[in-house]
Amino acid sequence: MGWFVRADRSASADPRHCVVSVLKSAGGRSVGAGVLLTRDQLLTCAHVVNDALGRAPFDPRHPADDKVPIALHGPATTVRYDTRVAYWVPARRRDGTAGVSETEDHEWLGDLAVLRLETVPSRQVPAPQWRAMTVGQSLRAWHGTGLSHTFADVRVKTCDEAFGYLDGDATGMAIGPSYSGSPLWSVGDNAVVGLVAGHVMPPAERTTGRPLPYSSQHIARRSWGIPWQRVEAELRAAGAAELFEAPVPDPDDPALSPLVDLLYRLMPSPTLRGDHARAVAERCGYDHPGGGLTAPTPEEFASLLLTEPRALAALVEVLHRQEPGAVPDLIAVGRMSQVPKLLSPREHHRLVNQLDGLHPELRARLPEVVRAALPLAATFPGGDTVKGLLDHLERLSGDSRTDTDGLRVPGLLRVIEYLAALCPLGPQASLRLWTDTVVDRMGIPRASLAERRTDAEEWARAQGELTTTAWVSAQVERVGADRYRLRVWCDEGTGPRQTSVDGETVRSGAQAAQELLRALESLYRAAPDRGRPVLEVHVDRDGLDLPVDEWGGGCDEGPGALGSADLPDLPGVLGAEFPVVVTCPELLHRHERFHPDWRHRWRRLDSDAALTFADPTQGRNEVYGALLADKDAVRVCVDVPPRSRAEIVQTCLMMGVPVVIWDRGPRQGSHALARLSAVHVRTLPEGVRAYRAMSLGSPRQFSGRPVVAWSDADRSVPRLHLAEPQENP
Repeated sequence: MGWFVRADRSASADPRHCVVSVLKSAGGRSVGAGVLLTRDQLLTCAHVVNDALGRAPFDPRHPADDKVPIALHGPATTVRYDTRVAYWVPARRRDGTAGVSETEDHEWLGDLAVLRLETVPSRQVPAPQWRAMTVGQSLRAWHGTGLSHTFADVRVKTCDEAFGYLDGDATGMAIGPSYSGSPLWSVGDNAVVGLVAGHVMPPAERTTGRPLPYSSQHIARRSWGIPWQRVEAELRAAGAAELFEAPVPDPDDPALSPLVDLLYRLMPSPTLRGDHARAVAERCGYDHPGGGLTAPTPEEFASLLLTEPRALAALVEVLHRQEPGAVPDLIAVGRMSQVPKLLSPREHHRLVNQLDGLHPELRARLPEVVRAALPLAATFPGGDTVKGLLDHLERLSGDSRTDTDGLRVPGLLRVIEYLAALCPLGPQASLRLWTDTVVDRMGIPRASLAERRTDAEEWARAQGELTTTAWVSAQVERVGADRYRLRVWCDEGTGPRQTSVDGETVRSGAQAAQELLRALESLYRAAPDRGRPVLEVHVDRDGLDLPVDEWGGGCDEGPGALGSADLPDLPGVLGAEFPVVVTCPELLHRHERFHPDWRHRWRRLDSDAALTFADPTQGRNEVYGALLADKDAVRVCVDVPPRSRAEIVQTCLMMGVPVVIWDRGPRQGSHALARLSAVHVRTLPEGVRAYRAMSLGSPRQFSGRPVVAWSDADRSVPRLHLAEPQENP
């Protein structure tokens, strides 16, 4: 575009400083490498991102809003940044099907991810130039740490449009673990020609997997990479053509000509235009000619404003204090085009950071908030990510009401006001300060925002009366083989009240399930907006593994119910339809000296601080010591064989751990526990319910039998009717 220049690719880029470290989300160690594509975007392998997020290497699922930490290395400093996936091309087999196997597939297609930095680096880090990979090139790769001494030299032996095979020198470093995603730097071309993707390992014994004794006939130091030819083709197919082509304004854009005329009128002086252009360039990550003596033409300025989505908002941000009279005309012209977005780069960054800082339960309610705030709007595309939803909301010009002066509160701001009304005081004040800043920048009257804020507060008050989760508490007492006594309490938020279930009648598991389903379904039908009620099962210490969640029994709803002769009844599995947790008052109150610890841990529940016990040699003493050393842990995962599991679980409950999760299955290494480790502790009961439901449809894939012990320090506990010894048969 002439005056505005993106400092993305440079022939003088230092290859060492082009290497980006991709870090593990938990722990921060390097798991692989990447390379800058633009000033704020980098390229790596999809399997490196999966590793960073603790997922299986070839998991095809888009990471959605998950943050991927990275580190940029400069000549003297290393700076960490958070990134999110902008483009995702999961690995696929050579025949195009999913399901790449680490043991069976030695090469694969796809396996690319473009990560976008949450903040543009303050210092210039030029991205390298790219060239095609060809046979014979001498290349250099780096370990994911980016340390200068970790370079490995290789030569391209074969190359087609999909794979390039590389043989390493006999001396120096060899490409190995954590080199994936590293740029392959061509010394002769002074450019990157591809990415490291895989390594060809020497043969191993089929039974043990151990390497065979070295032979001169074995493959040594052979790796393979993804040539730039395939990188570009895959990313273009994924919709990332913007990475390779400088955008130009649409000559038929209805805003182009009016915007050029407006810029001539607002900034007739080249000096004034240059000052404003430099401020916009700095906000949007562009370079420009040095010094203060040059300025873009109005045509060049208009081209930037109609190709860079946040540039127009950035210009309004610059002008709203210096020349507030220019703001309405700029916004009006901008609305004639489909390109400009509502927020400036700074406003967008602040909003994303504030949303990231919210409790996961509040972020999860964003779709519900959107429906409430914009009831007359159309459906909302964008997938499951917050980014996709925000991108769509930014393009909505206003809410469902029009003010007399024609200025409307944008739909996104109305949504944020509704979200803020649900938040605690601290986050609420931050979000409201953010909306105040945006409406001031746009020249929208504060009275208009005040009306929307009042609407939001009224809605939030109504929600507060409806959204307290209902609980059903059930004391289950075993009196024989598949024979139980059952007492049931319901709590809609005002305290537990006992139901009319006869606590002396002996029932089978299926009959008990029918009684519990009736109570649960009654609460759910009465207030479906509050979500599914939680079933809290009170057991003694010998009943912690009682499979109440697996009990099933169709509910008899009278004549015409599904269980008629014409239609078979549905199974009605308790743990698949409703969240089920267990609690053991016997253990919780065994040592009351730990009650202060229990209340302390419960107050910190939102921290989701976790401990895992996965060593089968650990016993009560080791668990006792670990819990005394870490009094902030709020959840414990127990993944050991059954012979030592009960002792560890019971120790955790006696010492006041509010949430303990384990698998009642016969083996260690639970699929359920690995999958549920990423679920926030507040939503763990629902996450376990969803897992139990999936295990009904895919029992081989979802083979776990998870159990959650939940000890809420804030809830009123029913007065239990404990059985006297003479009542036992």
